[in-house]
Amino acid sequence: MTSPSSLPQDDQRLQSSLRADALMEADAAWSHGDDNRDGEQFEREERAALRRVAGLSTELEDVTEVEYRQLRLERVVLVGVWTSGTAQDADNSLAELAALAETAGAHVLDGVIQRRDKPDPATFIGSGKAIELRDIVLESGADTVVCDGELSPGQLIHLEDVVKVKVIDRTALILDIFAQHAKSREGKAQVALAQMQYMLPRLRGWGQSLSRQMGGGKGGGLATRGPGETKIETDRRRIREKMAKMRREIAEMKTGREIKRQERRRNKVPSVAIAGYTNAGKSSLLNRLTGAGVLVENALFATLDPTVRRAETPTGRVYTLADTVGFVRHLPHHLVEAFRSTMEEVGESDLILHVVDGSHPAPEEQLAAVREVIRDVGAADVPEIVVINKADASDPHVLQRLLRVEKHSIAVSARTGEGIQELLAMIDAELPRPQVEVAAVVPYTHGSLVSRVHAEGEVITEEHTAEGTLLKARVHEELAAELAPYAV
Repeated sequence: MTSPSSLPQDDQRLQSSLRADALMEADAAWSHGDDNRDGEQFEREERAALRRVAGLSTELEDVTEVEYRQLRLERVVLVGVWTSGTAQDADNSLAELAALAETAGAHVLDGVIQRRDKPDPATFIGSGKAIELRDIVLESGADTVVCDGELSPGQLIHLEDVVKVKVIDRTALILDIFAQHAKSREGKAQVALAQMQYMLPRLRGWGQSLSRQMGGGKGGGLATRGPGETKIETDRRRIREKMAKMRREIAEMKTGREIKRQERRRNKVPSVAIAGYTNAGKSSLLNRLTGAGVLVENALFATLDPTVRRAETPTGRVYTLADTVGFVRHLPHHLVEAFRSTMEEVGESDLILHVVDGSHPAPEEQLAAVREVIRDVGAADVPEIVVINKADASDPHVLQRLLRVEKHSIAVSARTGEGIQELLAMIDAELPRPQVEVAAVVPYTHGSLVSRVHAEGEVITEEHTAEGTLLKARVHEELAAELAPYAV
């Protein structure tokens, strides 16, 4: 047999050419025939490259909202226990929880309510319903369960064991919103204190958290032998130390706020506090009355830090207007305690503007929830004007009902300005008036005294004479004593 190497060179080139032609014909036949093909064919580079598989991504198509919030949206399922009231009350409570979850940056997938006489002491909703909840979580692909109530540490652990995802309660959700929205040093300190109070009894440990410090041994000395302190006990001690430090800092800030209040009282400047449910329009009303420029946003607890601004009545009387933190149903006790120094603005005020959202499905519930907190901070005896806001978006029948039930109330719209002048007149009528009525001719060389009468008192008549300014006014006792030498 003749080997290829023994053939003449021309014959080798001829055989190579024939072999190439045969391969080309075979490729052409393969490309046109579909009988023996085994699927789509790829070149070597295409086979080695990464190939995108369509339809697998679960990320949002528009991620700008997530980037704006600087957090990843959690997918949550809401759980409520209906123990009292009507079914509509339970639905409203869960709807408010959904709004809170959305404000915190979560995506609500589903919400369920169970009718019970009282929450289950082990799993909040009972063992059987907890298993049903686990199935709902699996079907919806949720990664968090939010309960409409405050769970005990035991309920939290047992429910997480059943549903196999993170479980939080209403208190933790509100604390998370407060932590996102607090801007001032005092606000951040108050939120941090409330979070530590909430977390202290709920600390859990695994592995090294339950390990003990080394005790005894040759170098330990007397009174050091035996089991040492576990890491979780050390963590609790450090949290208590931080809480004590935080309380001292808040007390120092409270002193500064009290000094400012004393200065206003010394100058006899009346104070008006705006209180109300969250998202009722308190900041919008403050901006409308004073032009304060406070952040206004359609979100729960958009503004936390109190704002105090100077304002004037239509008759020229000066007073201060304070915007306070918004309230909500079942406001956590930790928050009431932590924000007590801020809420004292309500207790120390001469008048409360109680703002309620007239477009809300249940405004009476908002009124009751806010008044409960006002009683807690010791401001139940302060005069109150109920300001029914968002009148332009409210049902006229609801407005009539509220105005009929609340005797000292007015309907306004902070957005359009409707009813604002009438509200200013009501504030002027309700502010405390000076008790001493005086008549005096103040020399023109004492113009500052006339200015004080205008700022701190209530001018009845004013006339300019040859001897000086003839004033008839109501003033407080200290200013009356200064005007006594010029009395007529």
